[in-house]
Amino acid sequence: MQDQSLQVGYCTNVHAGNSLEETLQNLERYAVAVARSLGNDRLGIGLWLPERTAREVIENEGARRLRDRLDAMGLHVFTLNGFPQGNFHAEVVKHAVYEPQWNTAERFEYTMHLAGILAELLPDDLQEGSISTLPLGWRAGFKGLDDAVNRLTAAAEELERLEERTGRLIHVDLEPEPGCVLDTAGDVIELFERLPESTRRHLRVCHDVCHSAVMFEPQQAAIEAYHSAGISVGKIQVSACPELDFDGLEEDQRAEAMAQLRSFVEPKYLHQTTVRNTGGESSFHQDLPEALEAHGPSGRWRVHFHVPVFAKSLGLIDTTQDQIKACFDAFGGDLPMLEVETYAWGVLPGGLFKEDLAGGIAEELRFTRSLLAGDRP
Repeated sequence: MQDQSLQVGYCTNVHAGNSLEETLQNLERYAVAVARSLGNDRLGIGLWLPERTAREVIENEGARRLRDRLDAMGLHVFTLNGFPQGNFHAEVVKHAVYEPQWNTAERFEYTMHLAGILAELLPDDLQEGSISTLPLGWRAGFKGLDDAVNRLTAAAEELERLEERTGRLIHVDLEPEPGCVLDTAGDVIELFERLPESTRRHLRVCHDVCHSAVMFEPQQAAIEAYHSAGISVGKIQVSACPELDFDGLEEDQRAEAMAQLRSFVEPKYLHQTTVRNTGGESSFHQDLPEALEAHGPSGRWRVHFHVPVFAKSLGLIDTTQDQIKACFDAFGGDLPMLEVETYAWGVLPGGLFKEDLAGGIAEELRFTRSLLAGDRP
């Protein structure tokens, strides 16, 4: 990593942007305010460009002109979020976020468009950038693993040609997520064993702290597994999720805690949930309502719902905030680029946070920076 200060930022998928002009307006409204709150003249961002907007950049605006406009705002792009290809701010997203899958030409073409854009958006003092992408697709009903392997291999070859042509190293980082074809480090390793060794420079892992926590996968174990397998982690998505240990509560607190947990049910996003009993056995559910229907107030619950990373607790509900430090520690100081990704501010239960969006994001970045500086235990 060339300069960590240049590669720590937040992911802009938190604000809607289904056209280039809307994207720029929201960056002006929120990202510039985040930088101002932090006292930064220059702020790194992980830019989200859905397919429609990426095409608009290529066909009309041009990445160089977009970079000039971002420069004028004091913003620089070091990574792109290429996971949601469609409208991530539709009224209902749920399983649609996993489409198109990596066994399709549409996913390959979109990702390669992003790679070309990122190679031009990177600031002059950075020669490396990442694109996080979905972990092949949703596990249930997924077919075409061989096709996905072929598409990823072709992507790595295209990225190698892009590097030769531009001098910019762009890697595509697969992001394990609960319930997907790849949802643990073991799944990722199995995939990479099917890929040519030559792809490992341009294909890497995006390690989302929340996702790993939901699977009750120890951060240290996951990072060590990648290292042992010779797989690079190209990006960490700094994130946390709700965690509720019913067995650690007093009997009279459990009903209230269950009510607080139910308040996280909302219709837009999928909230995969794992419930672990006292014997260490885990039960996985694709969405929180299913878990609530199947289980009473017992065991330890972790819910895929990105909550502000500075929050250690949410009423009677704890968070997996401690997993962020555990993840950083697992790298022994040699961290890849960091992207705070709390996209769920708009669907958080009412009354939990009263901060404006820009102020909340700024507080998340302060927390992350303090961890990097060793100012927090």
